[in-house]
Amino acid sequence: MSVEKTCYGIMPDGTEVEQYTLTNGNGTSASFITLGATWTSMLAKDREGKLADVVLGYDSLELYRQNPPHFGAPIGRNANRIGGGMFTLNGKTYKLFKNNKGVNNLHSAPDLYHDRVWKAEGEETELGSQVTFTLFSPDGDQGYPGNADIAITYTLTHDDSLMIHYHMVSDADTIANFTNHSYFNLAGHDCPDILDQEVWIDADTYTPADDTSIPTGEIAQVDQTPMDFRKLKAIGRDIDADFDQLKMAGGFDHNWVLNHKPGELALSAKAVDPKSGRIMEVYTDLPGMQFYTANGLKGDLPGKGGAQYGPRHAYCFETQYYPDAVNKPQFPSPILKAGDEYDTTTVYKFLTE
Repeated sequence: MSVEKTCYGIMPDGTEVEQYTLTNGNGTSASFITLGATWTSMLAKDREGKLADVVLGYDSLELYRQNPPHFGAPIGRNANRIGGGMFTLNGKTYKLFKNNKGVNNLHSAPDLYHDRVWKAEGEETELGSQVTFTLFSPDGDQGYPGNADIAITYTLTHDDSLMIHYHMVSDADTIANFTNHSYFNLAGHDCPDILDQEVWIDADTYTPADDTSIPTGEIAQVDQTPMDFRKLKAIGRDIDADFDQLKMAGGFDHNWVLNHKPGELALSAKAVDPKSGRIMEVYTDLPGMQFYTANGLKGDLPGKGGAQYGPRHAYCFETQYYPDAVNKPQFPSPILKAGDEYDTTTVYKFLTE
C-alpha cells in the first residue's frame, strides 16, 4: 500500500494543486486532486490482469477548472436538483441560483465545491491507503444557512474497494446531501459504447420526474417497466423504450428508491462489462441512487488521452437523498440539525468475473 503526493498544477492565484495517488498490493490505484477533492483516475484489472482507467476525466488542471460534467467531483451541499431553486427551512425561504432549465437548482451551482482547492492529508490505515480532504463552507455559501466543516475521505482497501466517507457539521440547521459524480466505463474510459454493459439495482421502486427532472412526489413500482433493474440487464436493452420517463430524460437519469434498511451499508447496485470481465459493486447507507447514462455529455472538451466523451459514453451511480427531498416531506429528509453529524459512506468495489 502507498500514498504518493505530487504537484498537479498551479492555480491562477499561485495556489498549488496537489495530486494524491493511492495504490494497494494488487496494483490497483486511484488518484485525486485537491481542486474539488476530485477523483481523477481508477486503474482496475480485467479478467486477464490488464489495468485500465475506468473513470472519465481530463489530463490537465486547466480542463478540471472547467469540468462542466462534474467528472469525479464530490457534489454538495446538495446533490441533484431543488425544484424552483428554493426551499423553506424553519419558516425562512432560501433562494438558490436557477441553473437547470431556468427553473431548478442543480448540484448547488454556481459556487461549486469542485471549483475550490481543499486541504488534504494522506495516511496509511488498517483498512488501506487513504486521503482526507477538508473544506470550510461559511454561512450563506451557495445560498445555504450555517457555517459548515466538511470532510471527505477516500480509502483504497486491500480488496480493491474505493470507500468514500462524507462528514459534515454545521452550527445551524441546513441541508447535507453529498454524492460523487464519477462517470464509469468498465471497458475503459476511452471506450465509447456502454450499451452492452449490464446493470443491477436493488430497488423495487423509483421516483418519477416531470419534464424538468423534478420528482412528482410519487413512489412508483419498477415492475413491468424499463426502470426494472432487479435482474442484471444490458443498459441498451430498454434505454430507448417508448416510455415517457426515458423520453423526457433522453435515457436513464432517475432516482431509484433502494431496498436496504435506513442507514444500513448494503450492496445496492452492480455494473458488469462482459467483454473485460470487470465488475463494480456499489454499497451505500443512503436511501437513494441516481443512475445516469451520461445522456447530456457533449464531448466539447478533450478527455484523457484525447478521448472524445459523447452521450452514453459512461454512467454514474450517484448515491443520495432523493432529488428535491427538502421540498417533499414524504421523502427521507436531507436536513441536518445544528450540531448533528452528517456521516455517510459509499463504496465502489472492483472485481473480475
